[in-house]
Amino acid sequence: MALQCGIVGLPNVGKSTLFNCLSSAKAQAANFPFCTIEPNVGVITVPDDRLIELARINKTRKIIPTTIEIVDIAGLVKGASKGEGLGNKFLANIRETDAIIHVLRCFENDNITHVDGSVNPVRDKEIIDTELQLKDLEAVESRMTKVQKQAKTGGDKVAKKVYEILELYKAALEQGKSARTVELEKEDKKLVEDLQLLTDKPVLYVCNVDEASATTGNNHVEEVRKAIATENAQLIIVAAATEADIAELEEYEERQMFLAEVGLKESGVNRLVCAAYDLLNLETYITTGEVETRAWTYTKGTKAPQAAGVIHTDFERGFIRAEVIKYVDYTTLGSEKACRENGKISIEGKEYVVQDGDIMHFLFNV
Repeated sequence: MALQCGIVGLPNVGKSTLFNCLSSAKAQAANFPFCTIEPNVGVITVPDDRLIELARINKTRKIIPTTIEIVDIAGLVKGASKGEGLGNKFLANIRETDAIIHVLRCFENDNITHVDGSVNPVRDKEIIDTELQLKDLEAVESRMTKVQKQAKTGGDKVAKKVYEILELYKAALEQGKSARTVELEKEDKKLVEDLQLLTDKPVLYVCNVDEASATTGNNHVEEVRKAIATENAQLIIVAAATEADIAELEEYEERQMFLAEVGLKESGVNRLVCAAYDLLNLETYITTGEVETRAWTYTKGTKAPQAAGVIHTDFERGFIRAEVIKYVDYTTLGSEKACRENGKISIEGKEYVVQDGDIMHFLFNV
C-alpha cells in the first residue's frame, strides 16, 4: 500500500533532520536553505508492541512490521505559488502525497539561520498555508471556467453540482481558509477528487522544539495550538536534535536510558510515525504463528474480503470466511488453541468490517 506522507515546511525548520531520524534514507542536513532539492523517500517501520507480544507467545522466528512512506520535500518560501524559489517543484511533489506533515520551528538558536530572520511558527504556518491556498484557488478557478457553460446553460446535473462544489471551495480559499474546512458529502467529494487540492489533504503539525521543551512544549507551541484550534488537525511535539542523538544509539537499552534521562517515555519519532499512520487513515490486522508474526495494513472501514486481498488477490477473489481473534483475548488466554476452546474465535463473512489489532485467518477457494 504505497500511501505517502510528505514532510513540508520552510527552509531550516528541521525537516531533513527529522527525516534522517525516521529513515535510513539519509537526507542532507545543513544550515542553508534548499539543502533538500529532490524529494527523499524513506520507508518507515511502524512501531507495534503487539507484534512483539504475539511473537513471544508463539515463539515466532520472524517478525514483520508494517511500513509507510515518508517524503522529505524541498523547503518552500513566500511566492512559491508563482514559482519563487523551488516553488513549482515543491508543489508538484506535495501534490503526489496523501497527507502532510507540516514541521514548524518552535526553538530559538542563533546558530541556525531562519529564512525570515526570526522564530515565529504561526507566521511560518501562514506562509505555507497561503501558498498552498493560492495554488488551489488557481486550480479551482480553472476548473470553474471549464464547467461553467455546461452548468449554467445545459441540462448536465453533474456539471451543475460540480460547479456548486467549486464555488464553495473558491469562497473558502478566498477567505484564507483551506479546502479541508469545506464540509462535503462523501459522494460530492468524489466528483472533484481529481483536482487533488493541496489544502484538502489531512495535516499533522509537528512542533520542533529544543530538548528542554520536549515533554511540555513552550510558548511557541501554545501559539501554534491557538492558531490551529479551528482546524481538523493534529499536533505533536518533537525535539528533532534530541531524536537525532537517540538515533545514533544502536542498543535498545541505551535508547531507553537516554529517553529516561530527558524525561520521555517514548521517542518522538515513534509518536510521529504512529500519528502519520493514523493521518493516512490506516489500521493494522495481524497474522501470527511459529514461522512469522506479521502486520498487514488496510484502510479504516475495510471489509474482510478486501483485507484478505492485501495478502494476495486470490484471497479476496475466492474469499469464503475469516476467523477472527481479538488481541486482548489472544494475549489473555495465551494461544490460538485456548481461544478456540473458550469460544473466542468468531467466524465472519463478507460484510465484516476489520478492526485494528484483529488476529485473522482467511479461508478461500479459487
